[in-house]
Amino acid sequence: MATEEFAGKIALVTGGGSGIGRATALAFAEAGAKVAVDDIADGGGRETVRLIEQAGGKAIYIHADVRDENEVQAMVETIVATFGRLDFAFNNAGISGGARLDEFWDSATFNDTFAINARGVFYCLKHEIAQMLRQGSGAIVNTASVSGMAGPGHPSYVGAKHAVVGMTRTVGMAYAAQGIRVNAVCPGAIDTPMVQRVMRNNPANIKLIEAMHPMQRIGQASEIADAVLFLCSDRAGFITGHPLAVDGGRLAG
Repeated sequence: MATEEFAGKIALVTGGGSGIGRATALAFAEAGAKVAVDDIADGGGRETVRLIEQAGGKAIYIHADVRDENEVQAMVETIVATFGRLDFAFNNAGISGGARLDEFWDSATFNDTFAINARGVFYCLKHEIAQMLRQGSGAIVNTASVSGMAGPGHPSYVGAKHAVVGMTRTVGMAYAAQGIRVNAVCPGAIDTPMVQRVMRNNPANIKLIEAMHPMQRIGQASEIADAVLFLCSDRAGFITGHPLAVDGGRLAG
């Protein structure tokens, strides 16, 4: 259902071809926004656009690799050339990084994970904020993780997500007086293709993952989408620089 605060506004979702990204792109469109869907998986990204258009919304697909600053800059320029502005951005593109112990100190895993999960967010923030400064307003949400607020996990992934939380706090403070809010969502385990791969590889992992959360379940991508839209909305108008845990109580203990 379209709402006044999103109707006709322009939203960007990176990593919008599946999982949390797709759910959030669909939620923005349902709220009335026009959506730019970014991914490097063209099939998934175009399917998200198709689903939005099928429901009566408006969206475009952009193939941009967030590891490449030139592609990120071109992505933002394409959005502005198409729609005239950029009101909301959800910097969500990311990978799981290493999982096995033999990858713990693997330099290639570290470099790949930081390139997408941390440096990609930096490039997106840089060019999104440049456009929002020209407009005098905007709201940005970064995808961090509970791993960005605690220690367990792979050092590449945990380190990159801590970097996202740090950038969110710093940039949120730096532009607070200029009409731009920057926050982060920190999901626990969410039912996405990334988590489903872990569960397929070892069905016993399902119970282990559920048991990590006091609610005794994993979350749904739509629940993260709801949090993103809240942080972009006027209801969150006095919130910036904040990492919001959406984790079934996992970090509460």
